[in-house]
Amino acid sequence: MRAYVPVQPPVLQGETSDDHYRYREYAPSSRLEPYVACYWTVDSSAAAGPPLHRIVPDGCVDIIVDLRASGSSKASFAVGLMTAFEAFRLTSDYSLFGIRFFADRARLFLNYPVSEFTGSRILLEDIWGQEAKPFIEAVQSAGEAEEATGRVEAVLLHKLQSRQPRTEPLLQAAMGYLYASKGALSVGALAEQLSYSERTVRRVFQKELGISPKELLDIIRFQCILQEMHKGISPWRLTDIAAAYGYYDQSHWIGSFKRLYGLTPSQVLK
Repeated sequence: MRAYVPVQPPVLQGETSDDHYRYREYAPSSRLEPYVACYWTVDSSAAAGPPLHRIVPDGCVDIIVDLRASGSSKASFAVGLMTAFEAFRLTSDYSLFGIRFFADRARLFLNYPVSEFTGSRILLEDIWGQEAKPFIEAVQSAGEAEEATGRVEAVLLHKLQSRQPRTEPLLQAAMGYLYASKGALSVGALAEQLSYSERTVRRVFQKELGISPKELLDIIRFQCILQEMHKGISPWRLTDIAAAYGYYDQSHWIGSFKRLYGLTPSQVLK
């Protein structure tokens, strides 16, 4: 089982279900666990007032299917890596199904480097071509989320088995160090571990992921702290947690967290 498990605000803040907003996550099978962080669903109704949906950077890439869309041509899209939070009101009724891939493995399923998707949304039919339509229809016609995940896994396993690995070896090695260190690592130290120059490491990250290794290190460290918070910690322990992850300056720690979450750590714990 992966030690790195990204956390999103609805799970962390206990806002997964009420009368007009429901967020759920579903674990992948053991065969897909190295590639998929989770499957997720969002169902919302604006009738009782538009709910706030917050998304934070998690070092992952998503394929999202709109379950309410009438046609399949624009019903699904891929979303690249995020480097800042988003928070918006869901002013319409939504029903979405998502696949959250680890960034270093997403290329195996998306056919292109993750850098092609960073900072943008690209229609699934532009990525998968004719394979997109039956996939989207299979997800949309599923009766329950569990049925949808089963259909999705069959497609993903087929893609995994029918293609040769197309990942950058240096990126794979680098991500291993990023996850193992929980992001508490400098780019210089990462390059030294890899026995490559910092310039080469930065070039590979930019080419493959579309962001710098420093940005991804910050995201992974941030997400590991969210994991600690999700386990349940007292507000007075926040400073100790931050120090354990290499934040020795209080203002830097709070500023970095707020940039990625949109709230301060103490606000989240409340």
